[in-house]
Order: sequence, then C-alpha cells, then structure tokens
Amino acid sequence: MLALLLGVAACAAPPPTPAAEAAGAAEVAAPDYVIGPGDSLSVFVYRSPELSADLPVRPDGRISLPLAPDIEAAGRTPSQLARTIEEKLKEYVREPNVTVMVRSFVGPTNRQIRIIGEAAQPKAIPYREGMSVLDVLIEVGGLTRYAAGNRAEIVRRGADGRNQVIRLRLSDLLRDGDIAQDVPMRPGDTLVIPQGWF
Repeated sequence: MLALLLGVAACAAPPPTPAAEAAGAAEVAAPDYVIGPGDSLSVFVYRSPELSADLPVRPDGRISLPLAPDIEAAGRTPSQLARTIEEKLKEYVREPNVTVMVRSFVGPTNRQIRIIGEAAQPKAIPYREGMSVLDVLIEVGGLTRYAAGNRAEIVRRGADGRNQVIRLRLSDLLRDGDIAQDVPMRPGDTLVIPQGWF
C-alpha cells in the first residue's frame, strides 16, 4: 500500500510556480479582439488574389467581397469571420483558405471610450487593456483652455444598467501630477469634461 502511495505521489505534477499561475491567468484574462463598425480589415484568400481585399467594416457591421456580398463582420473575431468567408466561398473555390487581419480598429461601441466636452479633440477611442485616464488625455491632446478639468467625471454603466459617476480632478493630474486622479478606465466609459465659468 505504501509503495502504491509513493508511486502515485512521484507521478503527480509539481505544484505550479507563481509565474506559471500568472501566465495562466493572463491567458484567461485576454479575450479575442471583436470586430466592430469602422474597423479596416485585410482579407487574404490563399491562391486567389482576385478575391483578396483591404476593406472597411461598414456602419451596418457588414463587409462585401467578390462572390460573397454582405457578410456580417461586426461582433465576430477575425478567425470566426475567416471561417464564415470560407463557407461562403466554398461554392466557388475549392478548399478556400482565408485569413482576416485587422489593420486599424475602432472596436464595437461597448469596447470604446468616449471623450466629450472640453477635450482638445473630443472623440471615441478603442479601449486597450490597462488604459487609464492619463492615456485617454494623451490620446485626445489634453484639455482646452476653457476646460473645468477639476469638475470632470467618468460615467460608467454598471452591470445592473445604472450609471455610476466617478468625479475627477484632471487639472490637478495634469498640472500638479496628482497620480491619485489617474484612475483605470473600463470599456464603455464616457469621460465628460465640462466648460469653466469665466
């Protein structure tokens, strides 16, 4: 019996190291990119260059290729879209092999961050993992001279559908380096920068 237990213990895998656990967690945490309207795609059909194309995803979320018009692209990963295109092309091409690459991205609206009000360049930008308020301000070129930066707010929709408001002091962040104001952003956030009263 003791020999059997020792044999089983010897065959057991060693406990994972903290680095291995962190790597495993990173694999789970990093979701695949989902295509959205406004993204630019490169569709490559192996051995059929006449069917390959660089094209934008239309506002309705679709793309059109020769022999495969109106394919729903928004809401799919590049590999899912490639498999869908292969299915459409099977009627015309023997064993099509399709690769979809995202050349520039905006992402679906629930994965964007919107900046409105007194930003130098108000706009919607794609969310990137680890993005903070400072990253957003760099992306939009900072504040205008009329901005009331210390009255800025992040409007965040909660899981229950209610809006949560996070107050920020952007002028303190930019002028005084108050890093406590550099809060993490989440997909779907709206940064509102009001105008000052002067």
